[in-house]
Amino acid sequence: MQTITTYFLEMRSPSLLIAQSDSKGMKVVECEINQFQLSKFFYQQVGKDWQWTDRLGWTDEQWRRHAEADSLRTWIGYYKGSPAGYFELQQQNENGVEIAFFGLLPEFIGLGMGGFLLTKAVESAWAWDDPPRVWLHTCSLDHPHAIKNYRARGFEVYRTEVKKG
Repeated sequence: MQTITTYFLEMRSPSLLIAQSDSKGMKVVECEINQFQLSKFFYQQVGKDWQWTDRLGWTDEQWRRHAEADSLRTWIGYYKGSPAGYFELQQQNENGVEIAFFGLLPEFIGLGMGGFLLTKAVESAWAWDDPPRVWLHTCSLDHPHAIKNYRARGFEVYRTEVKKG
């Protein structure tokens, strides 16, 4: 039986962000027209190597409700005109803004774009109605450098959970 550790990380002030300014050629654009197919595509493709399975059985209607919620915003990172990664922010009222999903498509991992994309995610989260914090969670099934990237941008672990999977 596999042990899975989930790490909950937060940032309590925008001044704590340690930005990566080198975009490595990536441009990040907000999706101002929500398209559930786009959210579904990125969830499936970014998450396939990291065992993102919770939403694989969702119907199109479930995806539509998720993607079209007023509390959700999505950004796409492009490299040379090609989609390279994404992040979704979810407003959690008194709990702040969650970076609900974040990642690069497999062919763009290792090119040095993750820090820049995460910087944009954090900046966008802080710019959304002045939240009390920005937070996210990751787990031991994620890319081995994921938690390093989160910490390098200024996130601090505030809770861990260990479960037998």
